Amino acid sequence: MIQIKNISKSYQSVKALDDINIEIAKSELFGLIGPDGAGKTTLFRILATLLLPDSGSATLAGLDVVSDYKKIRRSIGYMPGRFSLYQDLSILENLEFYAAVFGTSIEANYEQIKPIYSQIEPFKHRRAGQLSGGMKQKLALSCALVHRPDLLLLDEPTTGVDPVSRQEFWDMLQLLKEQGLTIVVSTPYMDEARRCDRVALIQKGCILDMDTPQGIVEKNVQPLWGIHGPNMFPLLEAVRAWTGTAACFAFGESHHASLRPGAQIAELRDFLTTRGFSGITIKPIQPDIEDTFIKLLH
Repeated sequence: MIQIKNISKSYQSVKALDDINIEIAKSELFGLIGPDGAGKTTLFRILATLLLPDSGSATLAGLDVVSDYKKIRRSIGYMPGRFSLYQDLSILENLEFYAAVFGTSIEANYEQIKPIYSQIEPFKHRRAGQLSGGMKQKLALSCALVHRPDLLLLDEPTTGVDPVSRQEFWDMLQLLKEQGLTIVVSTPYMDEARRCDRVALIQKGCILDMDTPQGIVEKNVQPLWGIHGPNMFPLLEAVRAWTGTAACFAFGESHHASLRPGAQIAELRDFLTTRGFSGITIKPIQPDIEDTFIKLLH
């Protein structure tokens, strides 16, 4: 469905994308995972025909993003990172406008948007500027779907949205995928990567790895230890100071540490004791995709 070959893009001295290669199958839910400034939005804007690459090529269902941009714009649904609908129009007026742009109507495509639109339809006369973050998200998705696109491009759709609305949104994406829609979504949230069929980890315009979420973790598996105790910041510095530590990073209520070959966890305990630390808990933990991303960065 999507073929990206050697795409590069720079803004003056900043390399936003560096020789990107990705293939995405039809009806796949594909995630582009990375922090702010990683290059996700630049790639999405190229795929949405809003930005020209400096080099390389990209095709969507066989259509070139440069020469066939008019055809592509009619066959995709694009939801940018920032809410871009008309704040002074109501839910219904926004949806009617976007349907009219594509030469269709809400009635003709109601079944397509019903699972999402039905949740906000009781408030259809409320202005978009007065909606909550979750309702804005559902309206934007409804507008992106109202013309029955073959491909859905969602650029950080859950940023700034509450956890319940995030969960609901991903449930809706799963339903759309099951209906045969190809979906590409970008997010800085590592936990959302688990909801994708495949993901690409991106940082500073480069793809670090690409596979299923579980496949990425398994390829980069290493023994990992969770460390917790009083005075967490001094504890982090102490663990990093020990010569047997390969890496140690703060993760929520604990630190995640990996050891160098030959180093023993008992030696780390002794080291921390000599540094005056007590009440320390160290236990093996299962690495997840966030641990893997941190490892690939270093």
